Order: sequence, then C-alpha cells, then structure tokens
Amino acid sequence: MNKFDYDVVVIGSGPSGIGAATALVKAGVKNIVVFERETRIGGIPRHTNHPSFGLLVFKRPMSGPKFIKCLLRQCPGVHFETTTTVVAVKRNGQLDLATLDGLKTIRARHIIIATGARETPRHGRLISGLRPRGIITTGALQQFVNTIKLYPFLKPVIVGTELVSFSAIWTLRAAGIKPVAMIEKNSRITAYRPAALFARLLGVPIYYNTIVADIGDMFDTRKIEILNANSESRTLACDSIIFSGNFVGENSLAHEGHLKLNSKTRIPKVDQNWLSSDLQISVVGNATHPADMGDQCYIEGKSAGVAVAAILQQGQTITDTVEVQHDEGIRLTTPSIVRIPKLGRTHFDLCMHVTKPYTGIIEIRFGDDIAYRRLHRCMPARRVRLKNISLNNSDLNDQAEIHISLKSRSRKHSDKLPGH
Repeated sequence: MNKFDYDVVVIGSGPSGIGAATALVKAGVKNIVVFERETRIGGIPRHTNHPSFGLLVFKRPMSGPKFIKCLLRQCPGVHFETTTTVVAVKRNGQLDLATLDGLKTIRARHIIIATGARETPRHGRLISGLRPRGIITTGALQQFVNTIKLYPFLKPVIVGTELVSFSAIWTLRAAGIKPVAMIEKNSRITAYRPAALFARLLGVPIYYNTIVADIGDMFDTRKIEILNANSESRTLACDSIIFSGNFVGENSLAHEGHLKLNSKTRIPKVDQNWLSSDLQISVVGNATHPADMGDQCYIEGKSAGVAVAAILQQGQTITDTVEVQHDEGIRLTTPSIVRIPKLGRTHFDLCMHVTKPYTGIIEIRFGDDIAYRRLHRCMPARRVRLKNISLNNSDLNDQAEIHISLKSRSRKHSDKLPGH
C-alpha cells in the first residue's frame, strides 16, 4: 500500500485544475496527471466565445477558448488524459477510473478535485408544468451554438439575470437570435447594473419581481406563463426556455465518498489552503464556491497547487481545526474550516456569498476577539473578499469558534473601521 502511481492527480481541466497543475510543475512536482471526462480540455470556458476572460490573469479581455490556450502555454509538460472519468475518490489516495480501456484503480500522494459547477436545471427550481422540448441551460446553449453550430430555436426566454444570463444574450446575438425576454424574481438584476443597459440596447425586456409559473405545452415549448409580485399573470410566446445561473458545485465524487460536507450547501468543507477533511485531498475552484469567474478560479488553483507542493516537499504542519459559522444572510464561505498551527498564527483571506443584497458591516469574531470588521456592499452571486484575517492559536479554547455576522450600518459606523 505504499506504492503511488502519481504524486498528484488533478480531477478536472477547467481553469482551477489547470492553475493547480501549473503551480505544481513550477514548484518542481513532476509526476502529475490531469483527468478530464470530456474529449477536450478547458471546462466551461472552451464553449464561451464572448470576451469575459483574461482581465485578471493576462490584463486584457479574451474569449474562453483563447483564455484556455493561453493558460495551457503556462504549463508545458503537464500530462492530460481526456475521456477519463473518475468514478470514486477513496481514502489513502485511491481513485477508481472509467477509461476507454475499461475500469482501473490508481493511487496518488495527493488528489485535487477541481470539478467546477453546473447550473440548476428546471426540475431543481420546482417550476410546474409539462416537459416539452426546448428547455435547456446556458451551458447547453453555448455548446449548441459555439461547438456544434446548431441553432435549435429562434424565440427563447432567459430565466435569470446573473452574468452568465447576459452571456447567453451575447451568444444568441452572435447567432442572429433575439431573446423574447429575461425573467428575474428580484427587483434588480443579479449581475452588475450596467448589464441591464446591454439588454435594453438589444431590445430584450427584463421582467422584474417575476417568476415562471407554468410551462403548458406537451411536446414543444410554445408559451410560458409568468407571474409578478402582484399575482398578475402574463403569457409569453416562445420556442425555448434557457435556465441560466443558480450554480451548484459539481460535487458528486464528494457526496458519494468520505469527505465531510456542509450540511446545508452539500459543499465539501475546506480550509484556507483548500485541504478537505482528508488531508490527502484538496477541493478547489467552483466546486467550493459556485460560481466565480474563470480568472479567479485559475488564480485560486495556482494557490492550491503551491500549498500541495509545500505539503509534498515539507510534510504536514500539526494544526487545530476550527469551524466557520455565519449568519443566515450568508450562503457560503471559503474556507469553511480554518486550521491554525499549534504554535503560532495563521493569516488568510476569506471569500463569502450572501443570499440577498446587503450593505453594512461584516464582522468576524474568534472567541471573544474581533478578527475583522469592515463596511462592505454585497450582492448575491458575487464574491465578497475579506482580506488579511489573522488568528492566533493562543486564543483557541474548547468554546472558541469563528463566527461571521452581518451588522446593520448605523451613523456611528464610519467607512474607516478597525480591522483591515
């Protein structure tokens, strides 16, 4: 049981997986493989032709396919195996694979899960009605239009207003297709406000405070019924419904394995170095915080790769583990656990997502001490980054926990607050 086939196995070839492999190679780790279940490398960006990638990493906008090509130039020598599905991740670094040559089992000194996220389809949104053709997600749309060159509809309705929803408008525009409308359940779009202007310029109306109440046709999508906050219904003629956004982590491997999960989000618990409850397994990227930008995931993947290389070369540091607790208005945090060295202090950044718009003070308490306190403006589906949090093991006791609170802003609070 001491023989390993690889030093590191990376599962998933999207930006976070490529970033992790890049950092590992640069740190001198040589025996690496990246497994990808599809036939091509790149994850979601390879289907996305609009220029929303590259600003953070390369300081210029570029399409998804070009972004992936540029990332791959940063990691020459990394071995990718496509059409290979990891079907199980087990203890002691064991993985079960399904390949074109059949099933096989391998072992690695460390495993990095970078399986990304997926959109919530219609059944996950509990929308009533029949099951006609023409109901897809944005990811399926981009594969149809950008990869297969197939245009299966002319009058779609887009449900959701996240950044990926406006990405769908861009994809449709390039194909000469104009959406009938966008449907948003809240009073404003989830993406940045200027995106609404983009929809308006293209003549795509946005129905606010509105939900899809019913899909009524048996075989083909011909119309939907929408319902606003005043219970007023309206029928829209259409030939497709594109359910966009509302991402969830692709964590089937963790769900079926031994990793500890958050009981509400079902996301694997990870620390500030992306180590899970099994110290031989890291989980990184949109699998832990669906769904952030490709650039952010690549940068995070590189940080995770640096941390794994240090473990392989220097060994594990003995630590104590503390859970991150938070108010109801916070959907998730990364990290969700923090490991603090037995002797000393740890410094880290924490990212979080809220459940609804919020402007006010975010406070982090560690036991009786305030570790962070600052004014933030937060929106759902956008990463909120809390920088330079510092915790000392000497402050740790049996009752100590890390708790994040949303404090209402008042006149006595100024923008200059203690913390960072």
